[in-house]
Amino acid sequence: MELVHSAKTPSKQKLLIVVTISISLFTIIPLLYPFVEDPNFFFKQQHPSQTSIVKLQDSVATRRGSCDIFSGEWVPNLEAPYYTNTTCWAIHEHQNCMRFGRPDTDFIKWKWRPHGCEEDLPVFDPLRFLETVRGKTMAFVGDSVSRNHMQSLICLLSQVEYPVDASVNTSDYFKKWTYETYNFTIAPFWSTHLVKSTEPVPGKTEHSVFDLYLDEADERWTAEIGDFDYVIISSGHWHYRPSVYYENNTIVGCRYCQLPNITDFSMFYGYRKAFRTAFRAILDSETFEGVLYLRTFAPSHFEGGLWNEGGNCLRKGPYQRNETQDEVTMKLHRIQVEEFERAEVEAKRKGKRFRLLDTTQAMWLRPDGHPSRYGHLPEANVSLYNDCVHWCLPGPIDNLNDFLLAMIKREEDKELLAQVRKMMS
Repeated sequence: MELVHSAKTPSKQKLLIVVTISISLFTIIPLLYPFVEDPNFFFKQQHPSQTSIVKLQDSVATRRGSCDIFSGEWVPNLEAPYYTNTTCWAIHEHQNCMRFGRPDTDFIKWKWRPHGCEEDLPVFDPLRFLETVRGKTMAFVGDSVSRNHMQSLICLLSQVEYPVDASVNTSDYFKKWTYETYNFTIAPFWSTHLVKSTEPVPGKTEHSVFDLYLDEADERWTAEIGDFDYVIISSGHWHYRPSVYYENNTIVGCRYCQLPNITDFSMFYGYRKAFRTAFRAILDSETFEGVLYLRTFAPSHFEGGLWNEGGNCLRKGPYQRNETQDEVTMKLHRIQVEEFERAEVEAKRKGKRFRLLDTTQAMWLRPDGHPSRYGHLPEANVSLYNDCVHWCLPGPIDNLNDFLLAMIKREEDKELLAQVRKMMS
């Protein structure tokens, strides 16, 4: 009995030791897991050094300083395009140049090279974009070129995921699209002039002009911007149209309205007032805490006549970088920048973030990117037969999203720097 008893005792001791070691391992391994995945894990938990802050600060300063991403030239990119008219459903018919027989494809094989920068503007990375905007919302406010820009973004993101329709409004002008994996929502807001406007009544020739209320922002978008993290506003081509200008609900003048006893102003008067009012609405908003981007004017390229006089855009490649903008484009762009800079002063004082997506020069250099007659069937009865306003998809407008992602990354760097400084304080 003693022999049997003495033989069992060591077995119990061994079992106790094994159990103890097992419990210890199950306790320690989860604690060590981050270290196994990343040997520098514990070091990363320390406060960043002053040296690392300086490096991050220098990186942000470099992107904002000598490296002006909006000044540059177009260079070949043989890897483009990154989607086609058969892989993206978001392309509207009048931008589907390949479907309607455009014979050349070189216009889609370019990218932007900024001056004074160490490298080309990075080509849009859809996965990086979606990871960056995870859980956020983005609004495109403006006209059909603004919608053109948003559709380009949808097509580029289709390399990763298609959005689902999350609209509460049945109108195509006010849709919502959600990328469910990333909880990211984009929405267009149709606002041709950014201010309150009334369109001409069809068939009513005695008043076939727009009524623009230059001191009243369009509430269809201003009432909604508080729900968005990024708001991209733009406006341009609709301001060419005949319009009556109102301020304080009183007619103050017009743009080519040919109505008796009304002072005729240039379009630049209404254009400046519209942007001033739009910026004022955002500055006064108590709900908007996101980032505002002004995407500057995207010019048309009619040659040989106006849009209704046989003008067309048949070039096959970009302009050279020293090609001078036409006077109207230069003035429209200058007005936008002046009003933006004026508003930005107050925005900084109020802690609001206003950013300039200054893409006018880049798009001016791309007379080859419009549909021309390849946005419809040859026999179609359309008002804009040679479309030199909108942009083919795929095409140069895709590069607007290269700029957009670069600006969002810059915002991300600044937020990171602010967090690091806060940790060090």
